[in-house]
Amino acid sequence: MEPTIHHFSDLFAQLGLPSDGPAIRAFIALHAPLDGSIRLHDAPFWQAANARMLQEMTADDADWAELVDQLDVALRRV
Repeated sequence: MEPTIHHFSDLFAQLGLPSDGPAIRAFIALHAPLDGSIRLHDAPFWQAANARMLQEMTADDADWAELVDQLDVALRRV
């Protein structure tokens, strides 16, 4: 079985967020930089369901884990 390939926009769609390029850039601009002491899923801007989903995606090392890591990096850039 071949691994599923997801795109950054797919992660936003999975989280129920607008997933087009301008919306993703606006989301990151609005919420960055995220303090280094805060875990991504604990960030105050997530709804509870989003936070839980992000935590599960990384804890299970799911197909989504790499994209969650990319989002984490993007939100920590200044």
